[in-house]
Amino acid sequence: MSRILLVEDHDRLAALIQKGLSGTGFGVDMCLRIDQAWSALQQVHYQAMVLDRGLPDGDGLTLLLRLRASGQRVPCLMLTARDALHDRVEGLDAGADDYLPKPFAMDELVARVRALLRRPVELRSEHPQHGDLLLRVDTQSLCSGPECVSLAPAELHIMLALITKRGETVRRSALEAAAWGIGSAVTPNALDVALHRIRRKLIAIDSNQKIVNARGLGYALRQDAPTP
Repeated sequence: MSRILLVEDHDRLAALIQKGLSGTGFGVDMCLRIDQAWSALQQVHYQAMVLDRGLPDGDGLTLLLRLRASGQRVPCLMLTARDALHDRVEGLDAGADDYLPKPFAMDELVARVRALLRRPVELRSEHPQHGDLLLRVDTQSLCSGPECVSLAPAELHIMLALITKRGETVRRSALEAAAWGIGSAVTPNALDVALHRIRRKLIAIDSNQKIVNARGLGYALRQDAPTP
């Protein structure tokens, strides 16, 4: 399941967009402000972002510019009531991948998000790697050499968060947000159960990577020490 970040401060419109995207199979996290969205983007690896320009704490372009400056290439569909040519050019020059003026038809927004997700694989980092692991987001599978195993949606997003950090520690709260969405109510041991399943799958594909618990800090991928 692709995870989408929606940054829109108009409550009714945001609810309609969230319903429209969720109804077609997307997982949607919703933020009202630039600072909230930036925090979400540091915790979750999103497949696309729908971004409004007019937000309570500034122009959505500032978020996009900061995101691109940090090297993140999450595809972005810009929403705005500003439909003049120079506004569209400004948004595209800032790093937006598409631009949809308000008002718009929900079917068109959904179609444009789908189009963003059909971009060439190499531009969307659909095959992140770390050590001997290759994560195939398109097929929801984890591979080590010729051996592959299927992942459940939550497991996929957990591995995506771990692999893209390349051995750095990821907070427990960030893994929960990645797996089930920001603010989602999950049972206290849901992450532990998911990690247990992933660890078994790492063994099944004979990977030399393991998920280690940095007590009090979070989790990270580490290469298992070879047997003497």
